[in-house]
Amino acid sequence: MIDLYYWTTPNGHKPLIFLEEAALAYRIMPINLSAGEQFAPGYLAISPNNRIPAIVDHKPVDGGEPLSLFESGAILQYLSAKTGTFGGRNPRQQSRVQQWLMWQMGGLGPMAGQNHHFAHYAPERIPYATQRYIDETNRLYGVLDRQLATASFVAGDYSIADMAIYPWIRMYERQAQSLDDFPHIKAWFAMLSQRPAIVRAYDIAAAINTQPTVTDKGKSVLFGQTSKQKVKHHDNDTV
Repeated sequence: MIDLYYWTTPNGHKPLIFLEEAALAYRIMPINLSAGEQFAPGYLAISPNNRIPAIVDHKPVDGGEPLSLFESGAILQYLSAKTGTFGGRNPRQQSRVQQWLMWQMGGLGPMAGQNHHFAHYAPERIPYATQRYIDETNRLYGVLDRQLATASFVAGDYSIADMAIYPWIRMYERQAQSLDDFPHIKAWFAMLSQRPAIVRAYDIAAAINTQPTVTDKGKSVLFGQTSKQKVKHHDNDTV
């Protein structure tokens, strides 16, 4: 059994998609980000970066004590190794999977995340910052589109790289992008959107969270954190 500490964000969707694809036994432990549940001491013991997702594997391969992991890319790598699936069939393909996973973790995710912030959540509009991240997101879409011109999936076969990238592309409209400008992404996106495991993952997400992930009240929790800031959560407890 795997506990998935989860909320309905692009990074949260990644391991949920994997768990559905691999048909692993799991249970979802919701972490409401706008309510500050990511700062609860019990959760910080699992995810010291106070972000989601995280997992606890109660039956790790080595047969030892339950194993906890944070960071979505590390979780995907771990689950792929545990099951021997979606990581590439040979060393060359494995290296491509890892490269594109790191591309998402270090490029598409952070840049699209800043795109979302400055376009939708910043308390004041900063045109230069907004355009900067829209343009960089657009550049990264171009990189992905050229890659998908050579193969149906990002690294050849369907893999954790696709699972990591898809949830971010799913939000293309919020990123001021048009898939009509990227025909290879558009075809890939349509194909993945019909995969039963991905459909199930997003149906689960819709049932867990019927409210916007970022609320006006939640902005004070989610944005502007520093190393010294105390954050209130739950019934005004402070951690």
